[in-house]
Amino acid sequence: MLRYCKKCVMPDSKPDLHIDEEGICNACRSFENRHTVDWEARKAELLSLLKKYRRNGEHWDCIVPVSGGKDSTYQVIRMLQLGLNPLCVTSTTCDLSEIGRKNIDNIKRLGVDYMEFSPNPNVRARLNRIGLMEVGDISWPEHVGIFTIPVRAAVQFNVPLIVWGENSQNEYGGPASASENNVLTRRWLEEFGGLLGMRVTDLHETYGIERQHLLPYQYPSDDELQRVGVTGMFLGHYLPWDGLSNALISQANGFTSYDKAVEGSMVNYENLDNYQTGIHDYFKFLKFGFSRATDIACLHIRRGRITRQDGIEIIKKMDGQFPWSYLGKPLEKILDPLEMSVEEFIKVCDRFTNKKIFKRDSKGSPKKDRNGNLEKVNYDNV
Repeated sequence: MLRYCKKCVMPDSKPDLHIDEEGICNACRSFENRHTVDWEARKAELLSLLKKYRRNGEHWDCIVPVSGGKDSTYQVIRMLQLGLNPLCVTSTTCDLSEIGRKNIDNIKRLGVDYMEFSPNPNVRARLNRIGLMEVGDISWPEHVGIFTIPVRAAVQFNVPLIVWGENSQNEYGGPASASENNVLTRRWLEEFGGLLGMRVTDLHETYGIERQHLLPYQYPSDDELQRVGVTGMFLGHYLPWDGLSNALISQANGFTSYDKAVEGSMVNYENLDNYQTGIHDYFKFLKFGFSRATDIACLHIRRGRITRQDGIEIIKKMDGQFPWSYLGKPLEKILDPLEMSVEEFIKVCDRFTNKKIFKRDSKGSPKKDRNGNLEKVNYDNV
């Protein structure tokens, strides 16, 4: 039976989440600790760090990995406000949406140098299918590339500092050592960077994908990293991090939101760049019994914007909807590059469905309503 945090609505099925003896999860505890942080001292620490890496017009001061989303737009805005000359680097999403392209173009208009890396789309489609079939994550290659491409750019262009956004292990819960870490390392990538136990070397040895096609998904060597002195910092360690305020600041600087709440979510301002995101989020629901609406509801509950009861009602209504479409694009068209039918997709969904979390029929198959939606075993326990 699922156990839920008494403060937010996150279930204990979330990987790396711990609920203490008082019934409070470690993500809520991490947020409570923010009130003890001396943010003025943290900002002074940030300014000192950035001063160390400034090139005084001789080179780029830092690399900012950008997707075009609200958070990376916010990161660019903050770096420009602080007088830095960033090189913005995009590792393209697997199925870029129209609104995603619009927001990437908006980042360019902020007044930055920008480069975009697009891996071989034929190989990417194969990796999407392998990721979905093997580890239940259609976005596996995208999540790996988010971390490898900016680091490769840092080595290629001799820019030591990479400015990341939030440390997700602090925002969403995770091991204490990771939540307190403000520097991205190879170990962090391997543990939290979306590999899900599937190594890049497996793709060559098991699936016969040629090594040269896997370069975008591989980290630079330790020697290369040391030669340039590549280091990463989380901006959210130095400045209070909040997705909603990031969205508002980004919107004031040209960022475009969706015209309604995104499918499977409860807001209209995030995960707008990739049509495959609905599938990715749905598989999280199948595996762990929560998805995007739960994530966002918890963030707002912790900040006092909605009550826990509000959160419960929202996630029952919006979390884990079968992804018949995303950002208006039909499921069958999203699956086309993977050479996968909707029927085959549903079979993969059933294979990854956690039978301990969802109700089953007399034959042991997941029970579904007319729209293909599952029902959790103990929502009443929230």
